[in-house]
Amino acid sequence: MSCPACDGEQRSFAVPPSLRPYAPDTAAWASLCTTCLRVVAADANDVADADATVEWEPLPTGEAGVAVALLLGLLDSLALRRADVTALLEHAEAAGGDPFITLDRLSEMAASGPLEPHVDLDRRTAQLASLVD
Repeated sequence: MSCPACDGEQRSFAVPPSLRPYAPDTAAWASLCTTCLRVVAADANDVADADATVEWEPLPTGEAGVAVALLLGLLDSLALRRADVTALLEHAEAAGGDPFITLDRLSEMAASGPLEPHVDLDRRTAQLASLVD
C-alpha cells in the first residue's frame, strides 16, 4: 500500500484500544508512511496480523512504537491537540520508548535524504520539548 499524500511506502499496524482515541478516525488499524511520516486510518485487510505493531527500525518496538507513530501523525497539529500529544509522549515513555531519541533519529534520516517529513522535525521536536517542560 502506498501513501495517498506522497506515494511512499506505508507500514500498517494495529492500534491498541488504549491508543485509539489518538488514531486517525479512532481506527483500530493505521498506516505510517515511511517517507512523509503521515499517519492515516487503515483497513483491516491492510494488516496481516491483528496484533501487529509498527515494524520500522527507527521506531521503538511494541506499544511504544505505536504511540510514537501516532505522535508523528499529530506533529502538524501540536497546538490544537496538545493534550493528545502529551498523552502519546507519556504512553510511549511508559511503554519503554524514548520519543525524543526517535525524533532525533528521524531528523538525521531526513537530513541524509531517505525521509521527506511533512513537518520540520527539528522545529517540532523543540516545540514538543517545551510542551513537556
